[in-house]
Amino acid sequence: MTVDDKNIFPVYHEILAREEKEDLLKQRASVIWFTGLSGAGKTTLAKRLEEELFSRGYLTQILDGDNIRTGINNNLGFSPEDRYENIRRISEISKLFLHCGIITINCFISPTEEIREMARSIIGEDDFIEIFINAPLNICEERDVKGLYSRARRGEIKEFTGISAPFEIPEKCNLEVRTDILSIEESVKKILELVLPKIEQE
Repeated sequence: MTVDDKNIFPVYHEILAREEKEDLLKQRASVIWFTGLSGAGKTTLAKRLEEELFSRGYLTQILDGDNIRTGINNNLGFSPEDRYENIRRISEISKLFLHCGIITINCFISPTEEIREMARSIIGEDDFIEIFINAPLNICEERDVKGLYSRARRGEIKEFTGISAPFEIPEKCNLEVRTDILSIEESVKKILELVLPKIEQE
């Protein structure tokens, strides 16, 4: 079922502007989008990045794949169609946070260029910071405390990215972080060097 556009009357022009909320928070909102294989370090780095930004007085919100799938997206599976819808909803949520003046840190495999381009188009090119959290597949498997990769290799998990579903290397990312080479501290420092100039109010 689709919604009839004739029955929808947006009131965006009547509510407080994003800029007013950014002024209140003394920051510029952005969506920091971590993409990469399961086990690459997305959530680990997101948590450390949030701590660093919070210590500097920034208001943030982490959106993490597992958390989202236990809540608003708990009706979605891992088919290509459901993966697309998963990211579409997340992108719309991120856009709401963006217009609240909040810096959103997103941790989602988002495995294809099509999916990432869709997220970028919803959020907006100027507000979308794509960071490729990269580690080789064998390293991700070694880090797999949940046992997901071994289950996928046994055929117990279908459409698992890196094993039975593809991951397309990002072509337009703003930054690549090799977590098999850099420490957590070095990785966060590199991310901060990119992010801070974008979120500081002039």
